[in-house]
Amino acid sequence: MTLPDLAAVGLEYAVDGAVATITLNRPDVRNAQTPAMWLALAELGRQIPDEVRVVVVKGAGETFSAGLDRAMLDPTTTGEQSVIGLLSLSDDDMSAAIEEFQQGFTFLRDPRFVSIAAVRGYAIGAGFQLALSCDLRVVAEDAQFSMKESALGLVPDLTGTKPLVESVGYSRALEICATARLVGAQEAVDIGLATKVVRAADLDGEVADLAAALAAPMPDVVTETKTLLQGAADRDLDEQRRLERESQVRRFRALAAALAG
Repeated sequence: MTLPDLAAVGLEYAVDGAVATITLNRPDVRNAQTPAMWLALAELGRQIPDEVRVVVVKGAGETFSAGLDRAMLDPTTTGEQSVIGLLSLSDDDMSAAIEEFQQGFTFLRDPRFVSIAAVRGYAIGAGFQLALSCDLRVVAEDAQFSMKESALGLVPDLTGTKPLVESVGYSRALEICATARLVGAQEAVDIGLATKVVRAADLDGEVADLAAALAAPMPDVVTETKTLLQGAADRDLDEQRRLERESQVRRFRALAAALAG
């Protein structure tokens, strides 16, 4: 399929060698998100080439993303841009529409590459969930996370609940979601939500260095590792051991082929 007009929905996409960068580019509204953006992200995710081994997600300007564009909750907003428009659908159709939106987040779990969220400023609601969709989160000192959905009478539905629980545990995840409070950068690192906090001026350089390190191993090494780790918590030890063995056999064969070539 042809990529949608990314600029029209507030996105930029660039590939430099093995690293792809997706930028939310609506700084005038703090990179607020829309359904059209989510659908475009889903299609973009389907078209990321196999040569890409790292995907960086960031926001233009001083904020990662302030979450859902409030205009999407305005009853006068119509068409595919409207979240309120979901109310005119049947329950099944509404659920199907949300599933399409979710695909703009789930592609970041693809084991073909490692995804990194470079977070400065606010990551609110959908912005928080987009960051949670990434494998790693590197944050500037001014980063602030918040799951604002409960303050709107809603629940997080853009695939953020599972990685949040996996990162911080059930009790802390419940408290963060139910209170809709802000989680600062240092707390995010302390509770396992982020991997590292750096000065805002150093964020881009730190993420670039991390991306280069992740792209350095032989092709498929990080893919195999990510696949092993993604489901490890849900498997028993015998199953995990079996998958480790099978993966390592593939790696030995690949190494042997590389040396022979």
